[in-house]
Amino acid sequence: DVLPSPDGPAPSVSITEIRQYLRAQDIPFHDGYSCLHTPSLFTGDRGDQPLSANAPFTLFIDKTTGSFLCTATLAEGTWQDFQANVEMRHRGITPIPPASSEETEEEMRQAREDARCIWERALPLWELLDEKETKETKALFGISQVSDATLKRFGVRYLRTARSLVFPWFSPQDATLKGLKLVRVEKKGGTITYVEETLPRFDSYRNLFGLPLIGRRDTELVLTGWELDALALHQAAGVASLALPRGASCLPPTLLPYLEQFKRITLWLGEDLRSWEAAKLFARKLSLKRCSLVRPGNLQPRPLEALNQGLNVTKILRSALLASHKSIVSFRQLREEVFGELVNTEQVSGVKWARFPELNKLLKGHRRGELTIFTGPTGSGKTTFISEYALDLCMQGVCTLWGSFEINNVRLAKIMLTQFAGRRLEDQLELYDEWADRFEELPLYFMTFHGQQNIKTVIDTMQHAVYMYDITHVVVDNLQFMMGHEHLSVDR
Repeated sequence: DVLPSPDGPAPSVSITEIRQYLRAQDIPFHDGYSCLHTPSLFTGDRGDQPLSANAPFTLFIDKTTGSFLCTATLAEGTWQDFQANVEMRHRGITPIPPASSEETEEEMRQAREDARCIWERALPLWELLDEKETKETKALFGISQVSDATLKRFGVRYLRTARSLVFPWFSPQDATLKGLKLVRVEKKGGTITYVEETLPRFDSYRNLFGLPLIGRRDTELVLTGWELDALALHQAAGVASLALPRGASCLPPTLLPYLEQFKRITLWLGEDLRSWEAAKLFARKLSLKRCSLVRPGNLQPRPLEALNQGLNVTKILRSALLASHKSIVSFRQLREEVFGELVNTEQVSGVKWARFPELNKLLKGHRRGELTIFTGPTGSGKTTFISEYALDLCMQGVCTLWGSFEINNVRLAKIMLTQFAGRRLEDQLELYDEWADRFEELPLYFMTFHGQQNIKTVIDTMQHAVYMYDITHVVVDNLQFMMGHEHLSVDR
């Protein structure tokens, strides 16, 4: 009865229950910022021996979800997996880490193999054919000020055939290559965009870029949203810096154990208001009391830009604001924030829709913390429109959660995939895999409910999704189906 049923969601667990269980099982632990730290179940020899308080505390249990990660063996699993392994230990059986499915294992193995082939073909930037090519490449990526020593330290390479910078993901356990991120530059008119591709695919790509360079005694860290920013910070200020795998869009909870050793974390994720909002969200996950945030502004651009402009990066870091606010503030503390809102009126109004200029005139953009209700008679196209409306934002990196209570997820996904591809795929089935692969990269998640539901269950599921995937946009389609008909008379 310890393992959850395969079709139901894992039952939630409170931090009090976790602590009570660990005490009852005589498992020593201490409180961290986001996790509880215990000795690992997977590194001892004898299953029937109690865990020693002198053993290294390398197993981390997430205080919010109960999921665990052992940084010594990379074993990870749910709270139920942890309990099952404790039971096995009591019976004298050496615990085995929960296995992923064979399909996932094969995918990961293939991704590692592909990454290794690319890595071997890529060249260190300072070993290109001649100095001219090196200079042109560095100028293209805006890293002319980044020294060869910094590039060498972080192991950055260049893949000439794809005109891409290559950033490695090394295992913290044994320094083997686990994956890669390739970044190339695309110029459209006067604007430059950076296009990223990861191996393995982005939902399995959990690299904290720069982690192997962190020393055990480092207690202060700057967390950035981009690999090149981590390079710039190290070079300009000599600080320990890491880059998140998906920038300001998401901080996967599985990365929290690696950030437990730091007493102070400064979040400098980018130069726009979305990065600032994300920094406030991530600080809550990391524990507000140890986090400071660099506020975006003209004199505080992203770290790489600050290096290129010759700004004093150390001074910017010193001016970071504490994330934990007291309950009462004066205008002096809000002054900079108010100025930021006046300067960035376009960004304050939210993420603009690319496909709906008329909607931008009405709603200005998608802003967090706001509720928009669409109403219309049956068959008037609400679902079709809202799936396009949500897809538009999702394609711009807004992490989206769908609750489709009226039509099932397969049908909804088919509608959205057709809208995404902009063509009738049933007439061109040979293109299906190509578009499906691209669609799968979107930060889009679906709740598995259908028809009338208990509101508390739905809210719990939403909260879980917000914590796990940093959801910033939730769609409920539609309210009537979710509430059922007996609620229609009461005040909804």
